[in-house]
Amino acid sequence: MEIPVYLFTGFLESGKTTFIQDILEGSDFNAGERTLLLMCEQGIEELDESKFFTKDNIFCEYIESRDELNPGHLSELQKKHRVERVVIEYNGMWMMQDLFRNMPQDWIISQEVTFADASVFINYNENMRQLVFDKLKTADLVVFNRCVHGFDKLKFHKIVRVANRKNQIVYEYGPDDVEPDTIVDELPFDMNADVIEIEEDCFAEWYRDVNDNPEKYDKKKVRVLGRLASGGGLPKDKLIFGRHVMTCCAEDIQFAGLLCVWKNASKIKNGSWAEIVAEVRLEFTEIYGEEGPILYCNKVTASLPPEQEVATF
Repeated sequence: MEIPVYLFTGFLESGKTTFIQDILEGSDFNAGERTLLLMCEQGIEELDESKFFTKDNIFCEYIESRDELNPGHLSELQKKHRVERVVIEYNGMWMMQDLFRNMPQDWIISQEVTFADASVFINYNENMRQLVFDKLKTADLVVFNRCVHGFDKLKFHKIVRVANRKNQIVYEYGPDDVEPDTIVDELPFDMNADVIEIEEDCFAEWYRDVNDNPEKYDKKKVRVLGRLASGGGLPKDKLIFGRHVMTCCAEDIQFAGLLCVWKNASKIKNGSWAEIVAEVRLEFTEIYGEEGPILYCNKVTASLPPEQEVATF
C-alpha cells in the first residue's frame, strides 16, 4: 500500500511548525487517519499535541540526525505505529535528496510546501543560495510569510521561477490576508517571429522552456548559439547541440543539450561553437526515451564562443 507523504520544508523559524499545528488541530486535514509526524528540527515554536483534533492517531517521532533518514529506520517507524500517512517537518539545512534517496519505496510525496520568511529570504538566498534553491526546486507551493504590503514581489518571484517554473506562490501578510502570485512570466524572445532569435544570455531560459513546453515550439524555427557534440554512438546525421548551464551555483553546472539532425553532423569538430538555424519538431526518439524537441538544422555557421560560455538564468 502506498503511503502518502506531506512534506513541509523551509529554514528555522519560517513557519513550518505553526502551519503543521494548525492543520492537525482542524478536521479538514486531520479526520482520524493514523499519521506519523516526523520532526527533523526543533525551533522556538513547539507542537502542542494536546490540541490535535484526533491526538490519539498522531504519532510524533523526532529525527535527530541525517543518519536516521534511512529506509530501514523509517519503515520501522511506519510499522511501529501502523500509519496510513506521513507528515514531515524537514530540516532546512539538510538537502532534499537526503530524504528522497532514503524514503521507503512505498512512501510517495503527495504534497510539498516550502515556507520562507520574507524579511530574511533575500539575505538567505544571497548567502545560502544552494540550500535555498534546493528547497524551491521540487516544491508544489511556496509560501512567503511575514510580508509587508507594497514590497517588491517581483524579486521573490524571479528567484522562485529560476528553480521551478510550475509551482504556486502565495504571499502572506497576516492571518486571513493572503495574496496569490499573479505575475506573468514573459519570455525574453518573440515566439511569433518567423525565426525565433535566442540571444546569448537567453539560452538557459529558452532551453528550460522548450523542454517544459515543447508543443508550443513544434514546427517553429529558432536561431541560437551553442556547442556541437558528436560521437558517442550517435548516427552520422545526428549530434547534440547545447551549452553548459549553471542553475544555482558552480557545483551544479551541467551540459544542457538537444538532439540535432544535420546532414554534415559527422564532419563537425567535437565541442566547436556554432550558430544554428533549425526547425523544432516534437518527435519520439530512443535517445530521449520519449517524445521531445529535436532540432532539424537548415543552417550551421561556425562561431566564436560567447563572452560568457556558461549560460545562467
